[in-house]
Amino acid sequence: MTRALALLSACLFAASLAHAQAPAAMSFKPAATAPMQAMPILPACATASIADGDPAKPYNMIMLKIKAGCVIPQHWHSANERLIIISGKGHAAMKGMPATELNTGDLIVLPAKGIHLFHAVVDVVLYDISDGPFDIHYVDGTGKEITPAEAFKS
Repeated sequence: MTRALALLSACLFAASLAHAQAPAAMSFKPAATAPMQAMPILPACATASIADGDPAKPYNMIMLKIKAGCVIPQHWHSANERLIIISGKGHAAMKGMPATELNTGDLIVLPAKGIHLFHAVVDVVLYDISDGPFDIHYVDGTGKEITPAEAFKS
């Protein structure tokens, strides 16, 4: 009986390992049908959709559509940010550095608390990947934090 019990125990253990290592199902979210919406923390010329994860938690991805001419004023985030340009053309500038031209397929990595801005030259679709909860802190020319409404006036 103990040999049978040991065999059963070994089989259950192997089954639990196989189950624990089973791959997760693939998920697919087509960009063309993403539910884009205006957000009060972004200028009216930009809309967003959660592509993956929860923006209140680490490791999330947000899709942004930014209209030509739109500027997301100087701001910073508490977490590191990665922008992948899916389509369009824009410029990103970090405080104290020259602007960088961004084109379809480009990636830019912005460090946490680095003050930067984004300007869409033509309509832009991009993915914003954050390694922490998503937040945005707008600042004036001196680096003082201001409200979104104040930032959008300038």
